[in-house]
Amino acid sequence: MAGLMTRAKARSALFATHPARAVVVGFALVVLIGSALLSLPFATEQRAAAGYVTALFTATSAVCVTGLVTVDTGTFWSGFGEGVILALIQVGGFGIMTMASLLALLISGRLRLRMQLTAQAETKSLDIGDVRRVLLGVAGTTLAVELTVGAVLALRFRYGYGETIGEAAYLGYFHAVSAFNNAGFGLHPDSLTRYSQDAWVTLPVAAAVILGGIGFPVLLELLRHRRRKHRTGRRNWSLHTKLTLITTAFLLVTGTVLTCLLEWSNPGTLGTHSIGGKILDGFFHSAMSRTAGFNAVDIGSMHASTLLMTCVLMFIGGGSAGTAGGIKVTTFAVLAAAMFAEVRGEPTSAVLGRRLAPHVLRQSLTVALLGIGLVMGATLALLAMTKQELEPVLFEVVSAFGTVGLSTGITADLPPAGELLLVGLMFVGRLGPITLVSALALRERTRRYELPEERPVIG
Repeated sequence: MAGLMTRAKARSALFATHPARAVVVGFALVVLIGSALLSLPFATEQRAAAGYVTALFTATSAVCVTGLVTVDTGTFWSGFGEGVILALIQVGGFGIMTMASLLALLISGRLRLRMQLTAQAETKSLDIGDVRRVLLGVAGTTLAVELTVGAVLALRFRYGYGETIGEAAYLGYFHAVSAFNNAGFGLHPDSLTRYSQDAWVTLPVAAAVILGGIGFPVLLELLRHRRRKHRTGRRNWSLHTKLTLITTAFLLVTGTVLTCLLEWSNPGTLGTHSIGGKILDGFFHSAMSRTAGFNAVDIGSMHASTLLMTCVLMFIGGGSAGTAGGIKVTTFAVLAAAMFAEVRGEPTSAVLGRRLAPHVLRQSLTVALLGIGLVMGATLALLAMTKQELEPVLFEVVSAFGTVGLSTGITADLPPAGELLLVGLMFVGRLGPITLVSALALRERTRRYELPEERPVIG
């Protein structure tokens, strides 16, 4: 008995030391609970139990806010099933451990140290004392954005498309939650292609995607400094916020321009639209490629060059500690800064007047290389188990890893082994390679000596 108690205490201490472990376990438990609920007969329109692989794939896609599906959400799942999916999206986007910490805060009015550590791992808060403020800010921001975007969409569906009040409200709120959490789940078989020329639908969805994708730390800092600027007249943003905003804007503009240029004359995508419509859909595709998953044009009809460009955007993803996936824009910015510093022959990397710490570069390299390795390995495995071409397989794999949800249409045709492979990719992509590695690490090691230095030949 004493031995069992000792082991239990050791495991408890291990979770406290590595709160990322609790995040991994929490997400896995919610995926299992969601798949069990979606396996119930009344979760489908036909009142027949869905296969467990289908339920597991859908639950993982919802919790990991990806949007890849093997069955049509609006026609296959019943109202109960759609409700489960919506709840999983909300929980997955908000963060399992963040949600648990917020509930503990609301119930007891205070957070225990272990809960704060766990919430810190999920929200990427830099100061434990700020966790309470971060949690309340996350909850308030989520509610405000989802209600606002949901109301705009509901009004458009009601008065622009003649939906009933109840149906318009349901469609509006479902798509608002899915958009802000970068989930990409829609209730129409064609995603949002029927609204491709309707700015009253696509722009609010894009705004919700961008706000959710830049990350909660950036949103909270923007709100905090907005109030401070009214008092002091100055705006002092952190380097993280500056990097996130600048890189996000750069990728949005670059994605829009490239999409329009590459698809300008393609009759299957932008070729039949007006100039304004092409720019609108080009911008929407660029925003959705940053891990949202909605599409206003047929992805399967895009040129191979556009698919490759989209893969790059999906792999980079959005901001840290937000609802987006990918390696994150700050990782991309740090690697770019290191490359430019090396080309100029500078001994250290600097960006926006700040020198980057060496461990930041090592972390960025680790995340990027792990991501490349996972994508290449999964692509090779899918090619070996299917007869699909390289382009759609690579696109699907990057979409799963980046928790995007865009698809060329081959997901439903994959064998069960292929679906399970994408389940693993979505799970890793949502938690982040560095979080998963830290969660699996048994202990940290500190080297108390330095080895002799030597330089191998590079290039």
